[in-house]
Amino acid sequence: MRRQSADQVMISKILLLSFYFPPDLSAGSFRAGALVKALREELGPHVEIEIITTQPNRYHSFTANAVSVERSENLTIRRIQIPAHRSGIKDQTWAFACFAINTLKLTYGKRYDLVFSTSSRLMTASLGALISKRSRCALYLDIRDIFVDTVRDLLPTRWGRLAASIFSPLERWTINTAVRVNLISPGFLPYFATRYPGRSFAFYTNGVDELFIKNPSTQLVSLPESSPSRLKIVYAGNIGAGQGLHRIIPQLAQRLGDRAEFHLIGAGSALSTLMRALEDAGISNVRISTPMKRDQLLRVYQEADVLFLHLNDQKAFRRVLPSKLFEYAATNKPIWGGLSGYANRFAKKRIKNVALFSPCDAESAITALKGLKLHNTSRLEFVAEFSRSTIKKKMAQDIIKSSKSKTNTLF
Repeated sequence: MRRQSADQVMISKILLLSFYFPPDLSAGSFRAGALVKALREELGPHVEIEIITTQPNRYHSFTANAVSVERSENLTIRRIQIPAHRSGIKDQTWAFACFAINTLKLTYGKRYDLVFSTSSRLMTASLGALISKRSRCALYLDIRDIFVDTVRDLLPTRWGRLAASIFSPLERWTINTAVRVNLISPGFLPYFATRYPGRSFAFYTNGVDELFIKNPSTQLVSLPESSPSRLKIVYAGNIGAGQGLHRIIPQLAQRLGDRAEFHLIGAGSALSTLMRALEDAGISNVRISTPMKRDQLLRVYQEADVLFLHLNDQKAFRRVLPSKLFEYAATNKPIWGGLSGYANRFAKKRIKNVALFSPCDAESAITALKGLKLHNTSRLEFVAEFSRSTIKKKMAQDIIKSSKSKTNTLF
């Protein structure tokens, strides 16, 4: 806490670390942006928020202009320029190293009342833990993936085990440093409860952004009198190993032939593999577009007959809850998804008109598609329950409460 003159209120200072932040395109970016808005609404002029992030870099094929230092009332955003990179491990490692080194320089000698770190690959969380230790302040972690689990599955067996053995102690130190840990998916709980018995966790998931709630293009429209002669199937998001599109789209496109056309919007580490598979099979009913802004994406969704979602059939992905589920649900469009584990159970229970199949199983996928109702379905209850602004308001309140329990700081 920094004391100013007697006639001034006490101002608390929060450092927020997020590798991605608006205008970048990623679930982590949208999540961090919504949280900052909620914190400012809750705390008003009694908090200073410093955000350290990167210049937009989520997709090599998407660029957005953003100033290096952006200031407004009680808010400073510092965007670090990192080397141009694609989705390879070496590129990503070097990019994060640049982010970490510059973040440590920018925060050197500064005092904070709270460090908030949102992280999908552990490293940003560990960076937050290091800075909170150095600043002797509370740490709140927002965990968006189980990195130790994921790296074990994605790398070859030998290397996966080695990487997990290296990162597991780092994860333990990072989690134990935090006063509060939020898990973005309740499916993560069995893993964390086993490794950290006695610790309680928060569960503030992803949600539906205001853009999708308020935009007229997401409203329910009249049902078609008959099914379209050629289904327009849209997928939007990352095209990486985790999504496994290269293991399902070529088979589905072949099976459906002239009955369907696929429009895939995105980029990622598995894009070249997918494109080769499509070319080798001589498939012509799949179109791939580069990532686009969400207002453009809304128009594409509105023209679609079915929205497609898929996660690879690996153990790590049985725990996750994809942010895309919330976005898709808000459009009222039929959802066709290859999901397992927690995401499968969540979608079945919570979302109307969703057809699910076993990941990477084309036969199961075709069977599921036949049972999908090809018309828009109102999901007002789901959208109301999982409004991003509502979730973030509750999370902001939890952050404030957690900081109070750690220090004598009064927000």
